[in-house]
Amino acid sequence: MTAMTTDEARAVLIHLAYDLRWTWIEPMRRPFTMLNPTAWTASNENPLAVLRQTSDDYLAQRLAEHGFRTVLGKAVAARERDDARDRWFDRARHRGEKNMLVAYICSEFAIHECMQQYSGGLGVLAGDHLKSSADLGIPLIGFGLLYRQGYYQQEFRRDGSTRVVEPRWLFEDLPVSDTGVRVAVPIGRSTVDARVMHIAVGHCDLYLLDCDLKCNRMRDRELTRGLYRGDPDLRLRQQALLGIGAVHAADALGHSPTVWHLNEGHAAFCGLERIAREVEGGVPIDVAQRRVAAGTVFTTHTPVPAGHDRYDLGRCAEVVRPTLRRAGMRKRDLARLGQEGGANGPLCMTVLALRLSDHVNGVAALHGEISREMWKDVYECSADDVPIGHVTNGVHPGTWMPPLAAGFWQREIGLRPTRSVPRCATWKRAEGADPKAFWAMRATLRRRLIHVARERLASQARRRGEGGADVEAARGALREDALTIGFARRFATYKRAPLLFRDLDRLEALLQNDDRPVQILYAGKAHPLDAPGQALAQRIHDMTRRPAMRGKVVLLEEYDMGLGRVLTSGCDVWLNTPIRPHEASGTSGMKGPLSGGLNLSISDGWWPEADDGRNGWTIDGHSERCSDRERDRRDADALYRLLEDTVIPAFHTRNRHGLPMKWIRRALRAVATINEQFSSHRMVAEYLDQQYRPANRG
Repeated sequence: MTAMTTDEARAVLIHLAYDLRWTWIEPMRRPFTMLNPTAWTASNENPLAVLRQTSDDYLAQRLAEHGFRTVLGKAVAARERDDARDRWFDRARHRGEKNMLVAYICSEFAIHECMQQYSGGLGVLAGDHLKSSADLGIPLIGFGLLYRQGYYQQEFRRDGSTRVVEPRWLFEDLPVSDTGVRVAVPIGRSTVDARVMHIAVGHCDLYLLDCDLKCNRMRDRELTRGLYRGDPDLRLRQQALLGIGAVHAADALGHSPTVWHLNEGHAAFCGLERIAREVEGGVPIDVAQRRVAAGTVFTTHTPVPAGHDRYDLGRCAEVVRPTLRRAGMRKRDLARLGQEGGANGPLCMTVLALRLSDHVNGVAALHGEISREMWKDVYECSADDVPIGHVTNGVHPGTWMPPLAAGFWQREIGLRPTRSVPRCATWKRAEGADPKAFWAMRATLRRRLIHVARERLASQARRRGEGGADVEAARGALREDALTIGFARRFATYKRAPLLFRDLDRLEALLQNDDRPVQILYAGKAHPLDAPGQALAQRIHDMTRRPAMRGKVVLLEEYDMGLGRVLTSGCDVWLNTPIRPHEASGTSGMKGPLSGGLNLSISDGWWPEADDGRNGWTIDGHSERCSDRERDRRDADALYRLLEDTVIPAFHTRNRHGLPMKWIRRALRAVATINEQFSSHRMVAEYLDQQYRPANRG
């Protein structure tokens, strides 16, 4: 790169920082890691925080170095190459879709861990959806809310109980910009002012509404204070802001979406606002409803009836009364659209979304079946005739595949990590990769995980006020050569995080075999008000204190995207033990095979579509029709048998070159069969073909 002034360089760096492609195009983030590695790590990898801690004098010194100028030049070139390349949608676009624009609405978006605007899987999926849409060139814009306190930060006390920490984020420290656009959203008797903030997710724009403004009443400012707060009335009004506000924001920004994609029922009120606008344009109410439904895609994520949001019908009518009035609708019309049955029943947000959407899908094949059975009464037909399909979730390769693995696959099988197509057939070559080189790559990723885990455990010990001996013990936990099993996800009771502890004698026998070392890493969050979920975390914490498990079973706090990337790439086995069929899809297990990891899972969510008998292991206790206690006993027994007889022997049985060939063959089979299918590139391409194109024509 040619010489530039400090001001010019800072402007270039700021431009890079506000382009969220740095979250998945590695050369674009390298200048920030090089500029101030300490600030990069301390800020949770926030480029703007790095720049704010870098003085002009120091930046001038770095610019004098040829190495830094080269790295900065490569970052700019990487962005320019991505700008210049042809995108799949432009090459494959069908006639009549020139003006298609998808508005994607979700209550949370996980783009990167420095912007903690997400609680878990729904947000990660939404972030990956935007990134793949940007990579493939699908015309899509996102809408959500910008939370001043995000979700929450998790700490464990000495007894393992959860301490909920609610930070207050300074948006000027985040790569979020103010569009200058303001919208007034009617919610009940209030008119809530919201500023429209912008995040550039590559070629996709994400717009987030912020109500924490001095002009609003305090109760209205709280609408964007935090994510998934426990107060039902607050959540109801948040969902009105999300659904109705998204339509207001799109109009104020000059966008005219032809397709509206509601990612979960939180955004269902969007349909009411769109009906109101049709009616105000002179369209009869019945025609308006049909038009809105024809252009709406709805994705449901919850296979358990109790997990769907339900609110008092009268209160719902009060909250959306201004919108209903404009649509010429009354409380009884809202009841007709949102009640499941019975004049006195609550309004179900999922039912409202179902009745205002012609294009509905679950997030895995099994979840589609469950959803058709669950909602057959809404459609007044048999489950076989319910018009709910499925688009199985996927994960964004650029986000979840570490550079080490990307470089390995590029050398071994000719993978082009920056090439974005719905299905990358190159993965099929993985079974021919060099076993020795593959095993060396796996060992490096495992070592990185162990290093990160030790540092986190030591930090946790220091924060709890533990002595120097305990801190040093934390730094010595875990082994670099042990079979490393990971369990990291939301601590919900149905996911059964402690299932592995059901027979302690059996588990401890596995852990105490120094000739075949095994270790288990846990991480996860429960909702701040979910006492049973927090109790699961506390029980795991108690297990880590048992002498036979100390240093071999660990619990890491504050599970976020950064820790998730290290865990999914470094663990040899990803453990998943939900109560079937309560897992709608799950995506964490899709990430491991990008780095050669294997799944050990109950046959639930996405795994029945992936398992071919040779690319992982299925835990089958034949327990679906048992009592809860017997189900857990059978599933735990099946898990122990797999570990004892198959998984651990395969990992520790080595040939004369020190390679576990049986394990490596299974791992490479997983790479070859899973990564092509369970990519978010494939996912958004399926949405385009199955949902967006029909909705656009509708």
